[in-house]
Amino acid sequence: MLKPADFHILLALAGGPLHGYGIMKHVESDTAGEVTLEIGSLYRLLARLVAEGLIDHIDSADERRRYYRITAAGRRALKSEAARLANVVTLVRARKLLPETDV
Repeated sequence: MLKPADFHILLALAGGPLHGYGIMKHVESDTAGEVTLEIGSLYRLLARLVAEGLIDHIDSADERRRYYRITAAGRRALKSEAARLANVVTLVRARKLLPETDV
């Protein structure tokens, strides 16, 4: 099970490499502002995700920014967590706590 911030970071990176500020803005946009990553904590989270092998940093032409990308292990973890969350939504809907959708 991934921590919510980790999940959102991996989800942002699933679309392609991003630098730290780009990740922060992507997460904010994806969650309509419900999840905000502060700069100080973001780089600690990124360092931990790199150490865990879920993301890595890549060289870029812009030496001022470090870009990150999701690894194969990160993609597996993201897919696993997405499946877990989908099962949770199914249970919540079965208990009529969320409306059914056409999608």
